[in-house]
Amino acid sequence: MAETQVATHHESAIASTNKVLRNTYLLLSMTLLFSAAMAGVAIMIDAPYLGLLALVGFIGLFFAVHKTQNSVWGLIWTFALTGFMGFTLGPIINMYLATANGASIVMQAMGLTGLIFFSLSGYVLVTKKDFSFMGGFLFTGLMVVIGAVLLMWGASFFGYYMSGAHLAISSAIVLLMSGFILYDTSRIINGGETNYIMATVSLYVSIYNLFTSLLHLLGALGDE
Repeated sequence: MAETQVATHHESAIASTNKVLRNTYLLLSMTLLFSAAMAGVAIMIDAPYLGLLALVGFIGLFFAVHKTQNSVWGLIWTFALTGFMGFTLGPIINMYLATANGASIVMQAMGLTGLIFFSLSGYVLVTKKDFSFMGGFLFTGLMVVIGAVLLMWGASFFGYYMSGAHLAISSAIVLLMSGFILYDTSRIINGGETNYIMATVSLYVSIYNLFTSLLHLLGALGDE
């Protein structure tokens, strides 16, 4: 009897995990498409770069998603967040498209982002390895990168631009976001994340930052 209950509980846990995983990838696909559409709108209307306003908007919308993650409003705020982030991406892409090799660089960044995401997620899904041990390291790395970015913003405000430091930060972000993709996917399949809305937002943010950092690095390599 006890063995039957254990087996039933195990099967129920697997079914629940598969449901979260399926819903996460479905919602992620939809938000990426919506984000791309909003980026296209920003490109067509030649929207200005939002700078710090983009960060303020992201924080506010992310807070709204977090507070409503267990209701239908969580879905609405998720699309608002990803649509807004897509819109802020438009002016950045426009800057590259205005250069000689810009279109090629944007396509390369998109291709590499997709390759990295599917490779890392696929590896976790196949091996089912637990990458929860990376949590502390990733959080520390994220705090260091945020501090460095704020320092760079402060320096640029006073007219200083250190291209080498910016490239180092972009490289660090690529590594960090790759780690977060492993970590977040692992949490989903091992039951650490049971809310598909928050799982979607976490993966989306990693993909977004991965793409923008690769765009910066490829642009620098191409002298753009």
